[in-house]
Parts: sequence; structure tokens; C-alpha cells
Amino acid sequence: MPKHRNLLIVIADGEHARFVRLGPGNIPHTDAAFDSISAHQRSRELGFDRPGASFHTGSVAHHGLVPRHDPHLLAKEAFANLIASQLNTAVAQGAFDQLILVAPPHILIAVRKDLDSAANARIVGSLQKDLAKVPDKELWAHIAPLLLLPLPSTATQPAS
Repeated sequence: MPKHRNLLIVIADGEHARFVRLGPGNIPHTDAAFDSISAHQRSRELGFDRPGASFHTGSVAHHGLVPRHDPHLLAKEAFANLIASQLNTAVAQGAFDQLILVAPPHILIAVRKDLDSAANARIVGSLQKDLAKVPDKELWAHIAPLLLLPLPSTATQPAS
């Protein structure tokens, strides 16, 4: 009898994350989900979105002191860091043997850069897609090609 696969699938974007496990028959189900605190806040609630200004002696010109940073982009990167931290803790506790990461490219890069070597060693695949709003029952069609496994069979009978 084949050994049960201890696979964790992380579905994330800059605001939402789900940790998905495979049940019997490779049917995915959400094990845990969490959302970014700053997902729906305005820029002014997240911090300053414009650089400070400086005066020059003998001039009326103002010059920016620092480059402009998008507070929402910084919040998304902080959320990706939180996801990586959760994964680093989970791998230290032996919560999974294999890991698949699914996220848009910029979030995928941010999560991977913050993973420790133990978590990185368990990555068996990654997918650069935003599947955060895809229901669990439709995930396997996207994940199966990464593992080279067949789609789960359906119990429908052909029409006569």
C-alpha cells in the first residue's frame, strides 16, 4: 500500500493565504486560512506614501529626501514574509514533507526569499498563478500537473 503523501499546498496572493492538504482520493481541502490585516486599508492608514521634502539654502525649491514607496506593495511583502515565517515554523514541527507554492510571481519570489533552507528543500513545485479565489474542489486541476498525477475520478455515469 502506498505511503500517504504529507503534502502542503500554499495558495497565496498579497492579501490572502490558504494552506491546503490532500484528502482521500487527492481531494484538496483547506487546512488553514488567514488574511492580511492591511488588505483593505487606505494608503494613508498604512503610512506616508510621499517622500519628505528638504529646502536648500537660498532657494525656494523643494527636493524629495527618499524615493516613493507604495504602502500597499510594502504591506504585501510583509504578508509574504508572514507566510514564509509560518512555513518555516511548520517545517520545524514536521507538519509537512513536501510543499507546493502557488502565488502571483512577485508574491512567490517574496515568500521564497524568506524561507529557510529546510523549507526550501521540501518544495516539489511552484506555480505562478493567482488561485486565491479558486474553490478547493477546482484546485486539483491546477496542482496535478506539478506532481504528474491523474485528476480524481468523478462518480458521474455517462448518459445513455
